[in-house]
Amino acid sequence: MADRAYRAAPADALRIEPLGELTAIFDRRSMQTHLVVSPLPEILDAMGADACTPARVAERLAATFDLGGAGEAQPILAERLGELAAMGLVERA
Repeated sequence: MADRAYRAAPADALRIEPLGELTAIFDRRSMQTHLVVSPLPEILDAMGADACTPARVAERLAATFDLGGAGEAQPILAERLGELAAMGLVERA
């Protein structure tokens, strides 16, 4: 699962609005609104339009955030990508 690649929903399919500690993500395709906390919005932003593995997302996030060891972050990012997939905000590539 750690090497599984995901692709984020197209940027025009999502409306992302920060609400203090929460972020509302409205998915125009499903008409559902998801309330999430960090790091989920940051993960979506880091993915862009590319298919990304947890390692690639960790590499991109490490450019902006102190992740400690990027290798340590990969299992956590794999879990978060699975959560985003369950919400329909990313899909397996």
